[in-house]
Parts: sequence; structure tokens; C-alpha cells
Amino acid sequence: MEFWRDKNWDFLKYRTFAFIFSGVLIFAGVVSLAIHGGPRYGVDFTGGRVLEISFGDKLPDISKVRSLLEANNWHGVTVQTVRDYPWMLFKVPMKLDEQYPDFSEKLLEVLRMHFKPSEGYKIEILSNEKVGPKVGAELRRKALWAVLLALAAMLLYITVRFQFRFGVASVVALFHDAFITFGMLSILNREITLPIVAALLTIVGYSINDSIVVSDRIRENIPKLRRLPLYDIVNKSLNQVFSRTIITSLTTLLVILSILILGGPVIFDFALALFIGVIIGTYSSIFIVSPIVVQWEKWFPKRVGAAARR
Repeated sequence: MEFWRDKNWDFLKYRTFAFIFSGVLIFAGVVSLAIHGGPRYGVDFTGGRVLEISFGDKLPDISKVRSLLEANNWHGVTVQTVRDYPWMLFKVPMKLDEQYPDFSEKLLEVLRMHFKPSEGYKIEILSNEKVGPKVGAELRRKALWAVLLALAAMLLYITVRFQFRFGVASVVALFHDAFITFGMLSILNREITLPIVAALLTIVGYSINDSIVVSDRIRENIPKLRRLPLYDIVNKSLNQVFSRTIITSLTTLLVILSILILGGPVIFDFALALFIGVIIGTYSSIFIVSPIVVQWEKWFPKRVGAAARR
């Protein structure tokens, strides 16, 4: 299916505006990170306590459990249910765990007060583990390496599959997408957890897929339209893949939007990061990757000219 047939839009005309717009988003993210004193890491990365609490044969409404935590001023505790199991996972931040050395006992007392055995609940702690700051720091280091290695692998693949200029353009777009998503999460004051890292890696994969589609069409058109300047070849290629890019992004966003609305608090941040990343990734594949390829010709005219003649 293809909309906007016989279109001839000059996408590259807006490349300066796109660079400024991206610069503003990146700057806003940097300012937000500076104001917040860096990323707001979750228990996975900062350390704290992880409790698994069984409720017997049935589970209470998780929203009621969260309301109890808020009523006791236990802010920052995340609660998750585990599918097909009648127990909940409580992640207690390090600051709260240090403030209340007997937090697990206090939590158990409050839960038993509101969810009584007469109602069919049998509350007990299945596991009580402390996550030290060293473990959190190690997880942060590994998460960063995971993202950097993914970017390096993408650069290598695009360079081998296409040309180095496409690889550079794609990796710049990947950094662009990941950092803007990271910055937007900071602006929205969301915690950086392991699911967020998974979302960032997913965004990298989605973004590179879009970039490959654009790069492949440009590469195909260079020998076919060799008499045209690269600027026109790139514009024509963008017009040819525009419908596919928009349709793919909209269908993906519809699925993510349903997760945002129906998925609940446990996966909300994961879905939010994906939602932001898909929008930014679609934008960058059109307005970041292609302009960099065109600019590369100005920076290295001989190399690009030789490549075009091949």
C-alpha cells in the first residue's frame, strides 16, 4: 500500500531546521539531567531491597497495595505482580531501606492489617534480598556497554552492507534517538530501570531498520540516477520510501499506545520509552540520516563522487 503517489517533496530543504530542532531536544535533555543531578536510577541500578511476598491463594488489587504504600509515605517502592503466581514483588529504594531498617516487618504488618486471613489471605515473605550499591553500579556499567556494543555492531554492519558514510549517518541517528529518548525520560522524571535499558536497545533496533530501508533505496538509486546530483537522488529516495516509513511507524505506535493505556504501571515506563523512541526514530531516518549522507559529499567530495560512479 502506498499513499501520496507521484509526490516530489523536498525533504532536504528542511535539514537545517531539523538539525536545530534536534539540537534543542538534546539540549533540553542535558539541562534536565543537570537539574536532576543525573539520571534517576531505579533500585536495579542504585541498590535497595527486593521482597517477594505471598498472599496465599489469591492476590489483592495491586492499586490498593500501592495506595497503602503512599498512605504510609513509602514513596519510591515499586510493586509488580508475577503472572500465574499469587505473590508480589516489592522493590524498595536504598534511601527508604536505610531509613527503615525493619522495613520488611513494617510492610508485612501493614499488609496483614488490611488483607486479613478471614478474607482468604495468608501473607508471608518468600524472599528478602538486599541489592548493594556495588551490584547496582555493575549493572549500570553492563547496561552502558550493551548499548555501546549494539551501536558499534550497527556501524560495522552498515559499513559492510552499504558504505561507511551510511554507517556513520546511521550511528549518529542511533545516538540521537537513544539520547533524546533518555533526555525525555529525564524531563518526565521517570526512573531508569532494566526495562528502560531493554526499551533503548529495542529503539536502536527499530531505528536501524528504518535507516537501512532509506539507505538501501539511496544506494539502489545512485547507479540508476547517476546523472542527477546526490541531493536530488536522496530526495527522490525519501519520497519513494516515505509511505512505507509512515505506515510502519503508525501501526507500531498503535500497538505501543494500547500497551501504554492498558498495560498498567508495571510496563508503563517501558512502553513510554518505546513510544518516544519510535517517533524520534522515524523522524531521524528521514531528517537526520539522509542529510548527513548529503553533507558527507561536501565534506569528502572525491570519495563520494567515486562511490557514486561505481
